[in-house]
Amino acid sequence: MYAIIDCDNCYVSCERVFRPDLNGKPICVLSNNDGWVVARSN
Repeated sequence: MYAIIDCDNCYVSCERVFRPDLNGKPICVLSNNDGWVVARSN
């Protein structure tokens, strides 16, 4: 069995659960110390 999961928006959804003020705004989630974007919303 194979599964393909789109995790790009998963981290953004988790941030929106804890910060409801971010709903309706574009969000980028960065990695810890190197500044890479790990998730983004449209």
